[in-house]
Amino acid sequence: MSGTVSRVPRPNETSTPDPRRHRRDPDGHRQEILAAAGAAFAERGYQRATLRDIASRAGVTHGSVLRHFGSKEQLFLAAVPGPRDLADVAEGPLDTLAERITAAYLDRMEKAGNSDPFVALLRSAGGGDDSTATGLLLAMQQSSEEVYRRLLGPHSLISTVPFLASLLIGVTFTRYVARRGTLAEMSTEQCRHYLQAAVQALLDAAPQPAPPNSPDTAALSSRSAPGR
Repeated sequence: MSGTVSRVPRPNETSTPDPRRHRRDPDGHRQEILAAAGAAFAERGYQRATLRDIASRAGVTHGSVLRHFGSKEQLFLAAVPGPRDLADVAEGPLDTLAERITAAYLDRMEKAGNSDPFVALLRSAGGGDDSTATGLLLAMQQSSEEVYRRLLGPHSLISTVPFLASLLIGVTFTRYVARRGTLAEMSTEQCRHYLQAAVQALLDAAPQPAPPNSPDTAALSSRSAPGR
């Protein structure tokens, strides 16, 4: 009889690998990465958050983050809820668009507040020393333009969209970054009432498309030209 004693596995031991470490679930990984990225960008700001930290939070590899999103910039744009959710908000009749835009914005910001990555980005861009943050802010606006173009027509990219973006950026900075003054002190319902009225006024003021040779049309054409 051999003197070798077979090792009996303990009750809590198993030879089966942890399925979470080897699962093939691209959708699940993508959502985990987005959630981790949103938290990391909100906590650390755009510059200080790293892809390796985000991968660690999500329980995936650094390479997996790059396979899903390609770069830190693209991951940020995907993780910020505003542009990402605009297409869903836009679905529905035009006469309630202002109500939907206001509700989606306030429901998100009142819940997230300081933890929203958009707030972290505004802090960085407002400092004046972060050209990357400023570029991302512009990229977020541009990513929204196609939705508004489809809803309101191409002329809205001059007459309406820049002013709507500026309105929401201004409200975000005053109410959630500076957190001072009348706008910051309003109740959620007061803010909802006045913001919806302001959004509606911008949408109502959108003019009809300009004649082909007008200065506005020329500006829009030059903006859409290749290389711009």
